[in-house]
Amino acid sequence: MSAQAATATAGQARQGFKLSTSPSRLLTHAILIGAGFIYMYPFLWVLAASFKTPGEFFSSGLSLIPQQIMFDNYVYAWNAGNFSTYFFNTVIITVSVTLLVILFTSMAGYVLSKTAFPGKKWVIGGMLVLMFLPGGYTVIPLFELVQRLGLLNNLLGIIVVQTAGGLIFNTLLFMGYFATISKEMEEAARVDGASLPVIYWKIMLPMAKPMIATVGLFQFMINWNSFWIPLIFTIGNAGLRTLAVGMYAFVGENSTGWTYVAAGAVISILPIMAVFFFLQRFFIEAVAGAIKG
Repeated sequence: MSAQAATATAGQARQGFKLSTSPSRLLTHAILIGAGFIYMYPFLWVLAASFKTPGEFFSSGLSLIPQQIMFDNYVYAWNAGNFSTYFFNTVIITVSVTLLVILFTSMAGYVLSKTAFPGKKWVIGGMLVLMFLPGGYTVIPLFELVQRLGLLNNLLGIIVVQTAGGLIFNTLLFMGYFATISKEMEEAARVDGASLPVIYWKIMLPMAKPMIATVGLFQFMINWNSFWIPLIFTIGNAGLRTLAVGMYAFVGENSTGWTYVAAGAVISILPIMAVFFFLQRFFIEAVAGAIKG
C-alpha cells in the first residue's frame, strides 16, 4: 500500500469517528438520552433511597443524592428482615427451574424439529393451544395436584410447578432454533454411527448456546421475580419465602421501613443485572440469528 493510500485510509477512518453535528441527529441523541434517563430513574431513585435515613427519605422527595450514606439499611434488611433466607430460597428455586427448563425443552425441541412421528402436528398444535391458556385457570387444579403429591409447603413443589410453567413456550423456541441448523452435520454424524442422544449432546446442544443463554436469561428473570406461585404454594410459611414474597411481607410485618424496603429491592435487582450483563452477548447472537432467519 502506498503512502498516499494509507493517508487517505487514515483520513476516512478519522471521518468515520467524527460525531454528527446536524440538528436532527443531535435532537435524536437528546431524545434517546432523555428516554434512557426516564427508564433508569426509578432504579436510581430506589438505589439512592436505600442509602438514606428514614427522615431524609420522607423529606428529600425525588432527590438522587443522599446526604448521609447508610449501609446499615442493607445490614438490617439482610439480617433482621431475614433477606438472607429469602435470597437463599430464591437462588435454589431460580437456578433449579432454569436448569430443568433448559434441559427438558432443549431435548423436546430437538425431537420435535428433527424427527417425524405419528401425531406430531397434533402435539405441536396442542402445545400452541395450551400456551394461550390463562395461567389463572390452572392455579386451583395445580394446587390440588401438588397437595396430593405431598409437595405443598416446600421448595420442591414450587420448583415442579414453575418448571412445568416454562416448558411449552421454550420448547417451541428450541424447536424453531434447531430447525434452522442444516441436516448435513446430523446426517454425517449418523453415518459415523452416532445415536440420537449422542447427536443431541455432542453436536446440537453446543451449537445452541445462544438459544440456551436466551432461554436461561428469560427463565432466570421470570423465576427470580415470581410472586404468586411461591406465595400460594407455601401457604404463608415464612421460612420458604422468596425475595418477592419477603418484600411484600416486609412492608407490613416490620412497620414499613421504606429505606429497608429499598435496600431489599436493590438486593433483588442486582443478581438479575449481573446475569444479563454476563449473557447479553449470547442473547444478541440469538436475536440476530432470528432476524436473519
